[in-house]
Amino acid sequence: MDVRFVAGFAVITTDPALDKNLFVKTLGLPLQPPVSVPDSEYVYSENVAGAKHFGVWPLNEAAQTCFGQQTWPDTHLVPQATIEFEVDDVESAAQELVDRGFRLVHETRTEPWQQVVARFQSADGLLVGVCFTPWMHEG
Repeated sequence: MDVRFVAGFAVITTDPALDKNLFVKTLGLPLQPPVSVPDSEYVYSENVAGAKHFGVWPLNEAAQTCFGQQTWPDTHLVPQATIEFEVDDVESAAQELVDRGFRLVHETRTEPWQQVVARFQSADGLLVGVCFTPWMHEG
C-alpha cells in the first residue's frame, strides 16, 4: 500500500462540550465547526501546525457516519480516536486490507464532504481510514 501522508486525526468523544473546552479553551487550538454540516458538534482545524486535519468527533456522529445509526454497535470496540491515511486509490487499498484479513467497518464511499474513504478498526479499536481527500491535492 502506498500511503502518501496522514490526512487527518481526530479524537472521538462521548462528551463533545468537555473535549471542545479542553482542545479549544485549554490548549488554544483554532477548532471550528464545519460549515458544510449544520448542527454538527464536530470541530476541526486544518491550521494546527504539523497536522493536515485535526478534529474532535462526537461518537454519535462517528456512529452515524460509519453505521448509519446514532449509537456505536456492540459488535465493535468503541474507538477513542480515528486516523486517516491518504492513498491514490482507495478501492485498491481497501481491497488490500480485506485480502490481508481486515474487516472493513464500511466499504469505499464518497462522504458528503467529497472525501473518498473506507474504514476499519485496529485490534485495539482505533478507527482507521484509507482515503482520498480532494482539497488536499489542490494547488
